[in-house]
Amino acid sequence: MSKKIVVITGSPRKNGNSFAMTDAFIQAAQEKGYQITRFDAAFKNVGGCHACETCFKTGKACSYDDDFNTIAPAIQEADGIVFTMPVYWYTIPAQIKCVIDKLFSFVVGQKDIAGKKYGLIACCEEDDISVMDGVRMPIERSAALLKWEMVGEVLIPGVNRLGDIQKTDGCKQAAALADKF
Repeated sequence: MSKKIVVITGSPRKNGNSFAMTDAFIQAAQEKGYQITRFDAAFKNVGGCHACETCFKTGKACSYDDDFNTIAPAIQEADGIVFTMPVYWYTIPAQIKCVIDKLFSFVVGQKDIAGKKYGLIACCEEDDISVMDGVRMPIERSAALLKWEMVGEVLIPGVNRLGDIQKTDGCKQAAALADKF
């Protein structure tokens, strides 16, 4: 049986550096026979959490019907989740933040999604890798709450312009992350 991995991206730049690493991961994972479902959050309609705590009461993850309700079932069925994104202003980009916030629906709705594996792929403009702490730490804490197992992180500093990722081993590291699932 093929492993199911959900990939959630957070970049609005389709040909950007984090997308290049995402594509490298997906290609390597598909070569292993994994079933990949990709959601590009920047091109989805996912609003912020309203803290209404009515998650899953309507049969859907979120009572406010948006594209998270197509992402949530894929997460439930997945063996693994990979978050990919650039770092904007030292934190998680808004394009993916609403998706991450709505993971709270699984807790409120008492849906057991423990035991999944997850990975993080991120890049930033600055050369200081600690710039990615604002992405890494919230993802790690959210996954710990959900009782997910981190299998690896690909954190590539010093990339900004389109194609800068090709001057690094970021795509190679992202492809190697597939081996950890």
